[in-house]
Amino acid sequence: QMQLAESGGGSVQAGGYLKLSCSASQYMFGTCGMAWFRQAPGKERELVSSISDDGATTYADSVKGRFIISRDYTKNTLYLKMNSLNPEDTAMYYCTHHVGNCPDSWDPLRADFNYWGRGTQVTVSS
Repeated sequence: QMQLAESGGGSVQAGGYLKLSCSASQYMFGTCGMAWFRQAPGKERELVSSISDDGATTYADSVKGRFIISRDYTKNTLYLKMNSLNPEDTAMYYCTHHVGNCPDSWDPLRADFNYWGRGTQVTVSS
């Protein structure tokens, strides 16, 4: 069973940056895509960014131009570089993988994300 572990969260002032990492205990054949979600207190979980197995990326409108998702297969690690942070980015950030039968056109909004990390807290103060 693959384990995911996030790191890199913390407290920063508005305008600052953080780089989140998500380390996987092993590479899983059949990985369709990976993603970062976030959830703020009292709000629904939100898809922040995703990357498909062939490298296609998506970003929520609220983070477009500020966040960059990337991965390093040699290290089994997914990253999220977050620039120009603002208080609205405050949330628990989770990484997730979709492993299974991959559709021809992978859609992160419809993906069956079946591996999740425990999250890392990001707090941005004004």
